[in-house]
Amino acid sequence: MIDLRRASERGRPLIMGILNVTPDSFSDGGRWDSPRLAVEHAFEMADAGADLIDIGAESTRPSASPVSAEEETSRLAPVLEDLAPSLDIPVSVDTMKAEVARKAIGLGAEMVNDVNGLRGEGMMELCAETGVAAVIMHMEGTPGTTHSSEMGDGYMESIRGFLRERTESALEAGIRRDRIVLDPGIGFGKTHAQNAVILRSATFFSDGLPVLIAPSRKRFLAEAFPGTDREQATFQAVKEAVLWGADMVRVHDVAGTAAALGFSRRL
Repeated sequence: MIDLRRASERGRPLIMGILNVTPDSFSDGGRWDSPRLAVEHAFEMADAGADLIDIGAESTRPSASPVSAEEETSRLAPVLEDLAPSLDIPVSVDTMKAEVARKAIGLGAEMVNDVNGLRGEGMMELCAETGVAAVIMHMEGTPGTTHSSEMGDGYMESIRGFLRERTESALEAGIRRDRIVLDPGIGFGKTHAQNAVILRSATFFSDGLPVLIAPSRKRFLAEAFPGTDREQATFQAVKEAVLWGADMVRVHDVAGTAAALGFSRRL
């Protein structure tokens, strides 16, 4: 089971390794869309220090085309079938669709990472029914409009209010409090300047729950850390996020992140 205690209790944050089994993700689309290569990469990330692997089969990059539940499941299933029984760390599924999440949970996924904040039909009920951990993320707008949306004044309170409302709804639906993680949604309907503030604000959003910060290779890094390539900027961003209270970080380069944080072994 995923240890979702706050980083202050565990002694360090968790590293969530990103595994995109998509042809069109913004950073590594197509690189791991072979099940064999995807499974191999998951084991590489585990060996490098990942505490859990987050598998996604639908890109959420700007201008990405949505895919059907059937297509998303067809990408996920072969990887999960091989990976979940043999990997010694938990697997998370990055999806907005309850139908896809149910299949993934049946194949061994222990967490649902939902960029839509458990707002899709049946998703909250599924997480309550199965007892999996759930990441509730803030997205400004909808999946189709978020990358053309920008938040205005009061965005920090607005994000926190959304996360509080979704948490209360999750608890009322039967999701246990110790199974909830909050994500303020860097890159989803925020300006570069807003993303830079959110990066350093995990404790502001927490309300006693663990907070996931996901800055990996995102566009705002060029402004937040000028003169640094996106990978090195990601490592700097992760260190900043942890300094300001992040309990979990979601990254592409697990080995580099572990080194940046000063450790290389899982709990």
